Amino acid sequence: MAREYSGLQMHHQLEAKRKRLTWILGVSALCILFYVLGAWQTTPSSQYDVYTRVGCDNNSATSDSNDSIQSLTNLDFASHHQVALDSSKTISQFPPCDMAYSEYTPCQDKVRGRKFDRDMMKYRERHCPTKQEMLLCLIPAPPKYKTPFKWPQSRDYAWYDNIPHKELSIEKAVQNWIQVEGDRFRFPGGGTMFPRGADAYIDDIGELIPLTDGNIRTAVDTGCGVASFGAYLLKRNILTMSFAPRDTHEAQVQFALERGVPAMIGIIGSMRLPYPARAFDLAHCSRCLIPWQNNGGLYLMEVDRILRPGGYWILSGPPINWKKYWRGWERTKEDLKQEQDAIENVARRLYWKKVTENNDLAIWQKPINHVGCVKEVMCKSEDPDTAWYRSLEACITPVPQVVRSDEVAGGELLKWPERAFAVPPRLSRGSVPGLDVDRFIEDNEQWKDKIAHYNRIIAPLRSGRYRNIMDMNAYLGGFAAAVAKYPVWVMNVIPAHIDYDTLGVIYERGLIGTYQDWCEAFSTYPRTYDLIHASGLFTLYQHRCDITYILLEMDRILRPEGSVIFRDTVELLVKIKSITDGMRWKSHIVDHESGPFNPEKILVAVKTYWTGEATKKKPK
Repeated sequence: MAREYSGLQMHHQLEAKRKRLTWILGVSALCILFYVLGAWQTTPSSQYDVYTRVGCDNNSATSDSNDSIQSLTNLDFASHHQVALDSSKTISQFPPCDMAYSEYTPCQDKVRGRKFDRDMMKYRERHCPTKQEMLLCLIPAPPKYKTPFKWPQSRDYAWYDNIPHKELSIEKAVQNWIQVEGDRFRFPGGGTMFPRGADAYIDDIGELIPLTDGNIRTAVDTGCGVASFGAYLLKRNILTMSFAPRDTHEAQVQFALERGVPAMIGIIGSMRLPYPARAFDLAHCSRCLIPWQNNGGLYLMEVDRILRPGGYWILSGPPINWKKYWRGWERTKEDLKQEQDAIENVARRLYWKKVTENNDLAIWQKPINHVGCVKEVMCKSEDPDTAWYRSLEACITPVPQVVRSDEVAGGELLKWPERAFAVPPRLSRGSVPGLDVDRFIEDNEQWKDKIAHYNRIIAPLRSGRYRNIMDMNAYLGGFAAAVAKYPVWVMNVIPAHIDYDTLGVIYERGLIGTYQDWCEAFSTYPRTYDLIHASGLFTLYQHRCDITYILLEMDRILRPEGSVIFRDTVELLVKIKSITDGMRWKSHIVDHESGPFNPEKILVAVKTYWTGEATKKKPK
């Protein structure tokens, strides 16, 4: 009986196991079936309508990119995630500003500037509005605004309706800055001191110093006009930060950016330029009207601060070659000779070597180190990179110490393009606390996946849809380096109050950028950027100032149909989306490039096309 009982028990156990196995297999099959059905239902059958233009225009860049945009699943967190930022405005729909504000530059407002001292051009420096003066409206585009020409055609042409100013075409007609041809502007490439064109002028410089061997990559052009010098340096793989004040030469920086050339509103006045020490390989002034010899050579000392060891300073125009031009400049020989002698004296005090003076050009070179220099004339400040609202100092900015007299202070850089991905000396020497070589290498690797992901969720970067790009929180410049192979350039911005300062690292990579406090407006005209990248920016600023004003500033500088990529927490992206929905933007949230389990998400937004209506009303 015992054996019969054991056999019966074994039979029931086997039967139970078969039933469990059948149940498991059945459930698994149902799970797989429902997963496949769910995936099939959420697969997009057409392109995401966020890129569909509001209105029609034959010049729309949207149609150029429709065949290449790939969309991902739209993630909806609105009903599950709520965040309340007490400092943020709760306006459902932002109205358009008056048309008189179409070219409004908040921190370089001419009316506000008149309240400040003219000494050292202080009235043309940054003077931002108070919180009570800040606008809660959208800056309108001109009534007939068109999508700008694609690069490289944009170097030579811009639509008149986008920047309706003929002043420079009349004032600078003889110098070939800009010409009006029907419905467009043409830029012949001329300048005050290069009537034969910037290309020929740069060739002349290339006969005196090496411009095309990759050693010179970053340049700064002071008093740039419409930035033809920087425009034609691009074909020699030299990236130029051009700047000029908002002055009587109306919209010169706006013209530069409309051409697809890097530029900012700026001036050498009483404050340091917003760039780190040892940033530029070359500095240039072509009749830039800066009194270099004044205030004890203070302005040349600032050029020395931002110039890399071994870098060049190029000067053309008064007083160079004064024996030939003194009558045309309507100045006396004695006055011009005195000015040049004073400039030469300041250069000697900076330990610069005069390389040459050839016809209309004079070139000096900064020493590669300060071995043998008198230490008493060196600045005592601890951080030469500090530049946000920092007053100029009448002293020589010291460079890092060296062991040998033939050693380049701060470290020698590789030639471009190897320089873009080589470890910057500031990191290899441990000059940036909290960052090291391993983190730099890791960041470069991560950007390969990020760019591949971006090319799926927005118009591909190679498409020509984007030219001027801004990275609002650039970190190590990995985004700019990764897209350097495309027909774009990136303004790398380092928030001024961040714990680590990496802008010097970015310049050592052969890229350009600036410091900026995003609680204030950026030094540019409206509608000057095609794509804005904001990674972790609102995590940094959510407790510093009202993020609504940051988003309105982004809207100001973004051209119609321009795109924005936000990377942040879901809670912040939901809040951002709720605000931008009232700014005539279309947006959707997608997963991180590593997949849905990463808590960081991406908000992709597009500013829709709309324009203002003509009015003669003036701002108060």
